Amino acid sequence: MNKTFLLIDTSHMLYRSRYVTSGDIWTQTGLALHIMLNSIKKCWQMFEADHVIFFLEGRSWRRSMYEPYKKNRDATRAAKSVIELEEDRIFNEGANHLINFIDEKTNCTVLQNSICEADDLIARWVQTHPDDKHVIVSGDTDFIQLLDNNIQMYDGVKNIIIRKTGVFDERDRKIAFRIESNGKLKILKEDKDFEPDSDWTDWALFVKIIRGDSSDNVFSAYPGVRIIKIRNAFEDRHDQGYVWNNLMLSRWTDHDKEDHRVRDCFERNQQLIDLTMQPDAIKETMDETIALSTVPKSNKQIGFHFLKFAGKYELAKIADYPNDFLAFLSAPY
Repeated sequence: MNKTFLLIDTSHMLYRSRYVTSGDIWTQTGLALHIMLNSIKKCWQMFEADHVIFFLEGRSWRRSMYEPYKKNRDATRAAKSVIELEEDRIFNEGANHLINFIDEKTNCTVLQNSICEADDLIARWVQTHPDDKHVIVSGDTDFIQLLDNNIQMYDGVKNIIIRKTGVFDERDRKIAFRIESNGKLKILKEDKDFEPDSDWTDWALFVKIIRGDSSDNVFSAYPGVRIIKIRNAFEDRHDQGYVWNNLMLSRWTDHDKEDHRVRDCFERNQQLIDLTMQPDAIKETMDETIALSTVPKSNKQIGFHFLKFAGKYELAKIADYPNDFLAFLSAPY
């Protein structure tokens, strides 16, 4: 029987929820846990799901093939004050308590691989479960590239559903959007007549591969190239004729006077950004992780442990309606 899985981008969801309030770190931690659990409950009911999988981060294999990958985040962490580091420690402790509770006391699945990011595992999960339906619970638009007839996204902060056919609100009303010149999704306003191009998800991925990803410190494959030239090459991607080659065979020089060919940079970025392009060895280790972690669990007294966890973080409103949460916490793979 085909199932509907909720795929939780755990770290992204937690850390995005942290800054909903400007309160102290204890308030931020409790509110983030509250928002996360409520969002999952809402999705469980909205999409009539059968099982929840929490995806965790590992150290990315991309660092070994591209030295600058996410180096900017290392610098950000190094610049933090003692107080900021202590606040991070407190928040991380709360996040780890949640993950340990989910892993050890519930029937939900937790997936983590030491050399893969959560994005990789989510991509591999949908690739290895092609006959099931999947809802990726995340605000990270990198997942747009995975959208298909059986795969959609839910952003619980913006309360929008993103499908291959477009963006919708929770009442299934169409919302207009555009792909920015950096490949990011820009949400506009409700528009019942809006129709996206059928290949809009491919276009978003193509632009991002050309432009790079500043948040991950992935450099552009062709700095300064005009968007119209990118668009023309995209239109020629199947035939790979003159327009395609005119872009891919172009060359540029970086600030160190080093010469680069666009095709080489494009293929590098493609492996870093396209979530279907992991090396075969990485796919094999992810398949092993998925196989080992998807043995159905049959934990008992889930309600007791849930109330204990909710009490620790003063999640009073959640503790008042435990059955709403036990529905997804108790559902095995």
